[in-house]
Amino acid sequence: MNSKAKLLTFSTVMLALSSLTLGTVVAQPKLTNQSKLFINGIGEVRVGMTVSQAANAAGTKLVGDSPNNSCYYVKPQNQPKNLLFMVTKGRISRVDVRQNTQITTLKGAKIGDTEARIKSLYPGQIKVTPHKYVQGGHYLTLVPKDRANQNYRVVFETDGKRVTEFRSGKLPEVEFVEGCS
Repeated sequence: MNSKAKLLTFSTVMLALSSLTLGTVVAQPKLTNQSKLFINGIGEVRVGMTVSQAANAAGTKLVGDSPNNSCYYVKPQNQPKNLLFMVTKGRISRVDVRQNTQITTLKGAKIGDTEARIKSLYPGQIKVTPHKYVQGGHYLTLVPKDRANQNYRVVFETDGKRVTEFRSGKLPEVEFVEGCS
């Protein structure tokens, strides 16, 4: 190998290594608007995690209300917006999606969907109850079929026609109509 070829090979290897190093230094948040909400969490964040475990799993700082023993909310410091985590007894107990039309469930349900679409995505699993504060509105509650998830729910709030917000988590917190109030 001549000296020009050696220099080219060395330069190529160094460029590849520096690209690799840069890629690991710039950590991307793991929790994004593309993260999927499911019955017991969102993205890598699971119901039952402590706030610090959830922040590590999310790849972002979680900020919000002052911690207390009963109930409070935290949210990602930057993105995604309008995503809240309820904390009870020091652990994540539910995930609320409000005014964020990008975040979807695993099956693609999101804010703005019709009640009919939610029912068609989860056939035979939706319990419909009247909304406590929105006249004509409903709670469409996904009741899981498998026994392993019997203590979890996804609740879609509607104005009677379309989903206005939704949440997932464990019982009883996921069904608290007024959040921590």
